[in-house]
Amino acid sequence: MNTKIRVGILFGGKSAEHEVSLQSAKNIIEAIDKKKYEVVLIGIDKKGRWYLSDSSRFLLHAENPKLIKLNKANDNVAFVPGKKTKQLISLTGHRSEGRIDVVFPILHGPSGEDGTVQGLLKLANVPFVGASVLGSAVGMDKDVMKRLLRDAGIPTPKFLAFNRSSLDKIDLNDVKNQLGLPFFIKPANLGSSVGISKVKDKKQFDVAVREAFKYDNKILFEEYIEGREIECSILGNDDPIASVPGEVLPQHEFYSYEAKYIDENGAILEIPAKLTDEIIKEIQEIAIRTFKVLCCEGMARIDFFLRDNKEVIVNELNTIPGFTKISMYPRLWEASGITYTELIDRLIQLALEKFKREKKLETSFDL
Repeated sequence: MNTKIRVGILFGGKSAEHEVSLQSAKNIIEAIDKKKYEVVLIGIDKKGRWYLSDSSRFLLHAENPKLIKLNKANDNVAFVPGKKTKQLISLTGHRSEGRIDVVFPILHGPSGEDGTVQGLLKLANVPFVGASVLGSAVGMDKDVMKRLLRDAGIPTPKFLAFNRSSLDKIDLNDVKNQLGLPFFIKPANLGSSVGISKVKDKKQFDVAVREAFKYDNKILFEEYIEGREIECSILGNDDPIASVPGEVLPQHEFYSYEAKYIDENGAILEIPAKLTDEIIKEIQEIAIRTFKVLCCEGMARIDFFLRDNKEVIVNELNTIPGFTKISMYPRLWEASGITYTELIDRLIQLALEKFKREKKLETSFDL
């Protein structure tokens, strides 16, 4: 009898996007092929503590995105690097919880999507889904990401970055002269539209700066692009493929956190987007190029602006896109002919393929 592959679903985390991660994990757990994979649920609370959960009680208020919570009544566990068969150790019963064959991190934001967990898993010699340390770190920091895109000749909105230490040097008139009005202010290292504000005047400016600095010590001021919001999903390692593009039609002023994850009517998702064949091809080609320039693997969602129905501009890349029931990443693949269950399977197999390739590298040098 074939042994099932044990997949550790790692979710939650020390991030303002914690609740999004819980929703994503719930959907992945429901869709994964149970005949092929044995699921091990590992939840991380907002203080960074790890819990081993069972599928019947790992979430509280699971059906309500406003109230959803990690159930911390489960066993507290620690991840032990260097152990092949005893990687998870219960801190409650002082026992091993067995091996993990591959980890699917569905952690959004800092301490999960930024290369930290990826580094831990590499040190532990465990395969994992998605980008490695470099791609994850670059994908998280919007300032670094946009500089790399700019240097690679990939169109991206004009932007300015400021650290908390340079707060007294931020001048609205200077920003306005460089970016125009309105513009966006956002934390440099966060996603899901958390901490983002659209600024039109001095009063909004001061509030927006304070709001963004709540979540990060570096913030980004970004040019407002008037155009259509287009998204494209990427799947693969060295030879990635692109999905059909989809369009986001926000019903709020912009594609906010509430529009993405709380209000099911917060945005209309048009899948596939109504675009010419020429524009579709251009978006897919730029999406794949962006994925490679930013050193990504496994998966990513690329967000675009389409100005005047002809100018394609990359807004950002997400290395761990949402997997909620209204998320674009899996829905774009469904429209491209890959079911949710098949998508999860492909991502896991890509992780194992990447790990197998890396294992062939020499780790010693003989003179």
